[in-house]
Amino acid sequence: MIEKVDNPPRIKLFLVDDQAMLRAAFRSLLAQNPRFEVVGDCGDARVAIERIKTVRPDVLLLDISMPGLSGLDAIEPLREAHPRMRIVMLTHHEGESFVDQAMSAGADGYLSKDSDPSELALGIEAVFQGRPYLSPKVATGLVSKLRRGEPIEPGSNSRISSLTQREREVFQLLALGKSNKDIARELVISVGTAKKHRENLQRKLECHSTAELALLAIREGLLQS
Repeated sequence: MIEKVDNPPRIKLFLVDDQAMLRAAFRSLLAQNPRFEVVGDCGDARVAIERIKTVRPDVLLLDISMPGLSGLDAIEPLREAHPRMRIVMLTHHEGESFVDQAMSAGADGYLSKDSDPSELALGIEAVFQGRPYLSPKVATGLVSKLRRGEPIEPGSNSRISSLTQREREVFQLLALGKSNKDIARELVISVGTAKKHRENLQRKLECHSTAELALLAIREGLLQS
């Protein structure tokens, strides 16, 4: 008598990326694999934090550069919302500083959007089984740097990593050209508090104009160029 072998449970996925067309493309790609089930997607990390409490995905695919709350800042509250969930960063940013910040914040994997599509399935399977995963495209850069004896440090990004979550949010809005009044309304804070955040940011980031803030935000991956 042949013993029946049950199929393994499907891996439930949730996508967070502010570009709707990219989310649709990834959903279509993942739907081709019977191992995966996409249980939801959204373009706002703050919305995702609430939604995953209900859908309880196994693995979350998370972009870095998004308006409002960036993917890096979203890792901690996402973990608090669903501690058993694995988090894979899925981004265009391949710099060592982003990888270091993401993994230090609690991400389980890091994939470049320029990777071969087959790597996406490999990365998801790896983190689902409890193994960290770095896209070869990303890992190659890290290994090369180590072989040259260069330290893997955030470098200029250290100024950004010193910001609080609220300061990052204000920084992104300032870089988008928002006024103190606009920021206060969007973040539900007083105009005086928004002004104080602006002053602190200018001091910490050594930026003295909105143009300088925007350039720094683009360079550090908090805004798309």
